[in-house]
Amino acid sequence: MFDGPWGELMKQAQKMQDDMKKAQEALQAREVTGESGAGLVTVRLNGKGDCLGVAIHPPVLADTPEIVGELVAAAINDAMQKLEQLKTEQMSQMTAGLQLPPGFKFPFS
Repeated sequence: MFDGPWGELMKQAQKMQDDMKKAQEALQAREVTGESGAGLVTVRLNGKGDCLGVAIHPPVLADTPEIVGELVAAAINDAMQKLEQLKTEQMSQMTAGLQLPPGFKFPFS
């Protein structure tokens, strides 16, 4: 359909799109673990951000419900930050050499 430089550009764009789809699928298969209270509460998330599990050491359950809730929330936030960092690292590897504006996010970022 396209010849010359345009054809090459379209091939590169298609390859990048395919690579990004593979990277997105690989990311969704990953897991991150967040923790709080020096590991007394841990939360596991998959690459989509779905919670896979919460582990609370029994002594924590003797605390007030508010404290337990704060520890769980902190562990979730820790896991979400790790997931975002993982996404950022993966995207920076994918887009190395591209001149993208600062703060540019892809649709699945």
